[in-house]
Amino acid sequence: MIDSSESPEPRGGTQGDVTTQLAHLMQRDLVFVMRFIGESQHLMQSHFQRFILRELAMTGVTAETHPMIHAFAEKHALMLRDFVFSGVSLSRQFRVEEIEQLTGDTMIRVDVWDQLRNHVGMAESQFRSQMPELPRALEAWKSPDAGGR
Repeated sequence: MIDSSESPEPRGGTQGDVTTQLAHLMQRDLVFVMRFIGESQHLMQSHFQRFILRELAMTGVTAETHPMIHAFAEKHALMLRDFVFSGVSLSRQFRVEEIEQLTGDTMIRVDVWDQLRNHVGMAESQFRSQMPELPRALEAWKSPDAGGR
């Protein structure tokens, strides 16, 4: 059980609200991870694309024998890039209290709470906007014995 003194409820929160419940879990469940962006992503993807094409060429698979091989290499290079960067990112995670100490920002939890609240609201609105089409889409989910009901 999380002690309420560990993660104070942001102002404006209401008990039972999923955003507030998540805020109470931040101490334990919120981590910050490294993320490679920009040119680093391109560099890693290019490396894997060249690697894949080189490896395939050694088996006789080239652009001459397989005209779409570059699209195959690009797709798989993206997967390998994401695998590497995800593994590196997960190897060093920072807890919220570490980030607060490093940055001196005592409002991080409140900022995260605000963003959670906004994004939960947007997700719920998006789902509601799809409601008119849902009955037809849910037909595939019906029980086979509910046919006449």
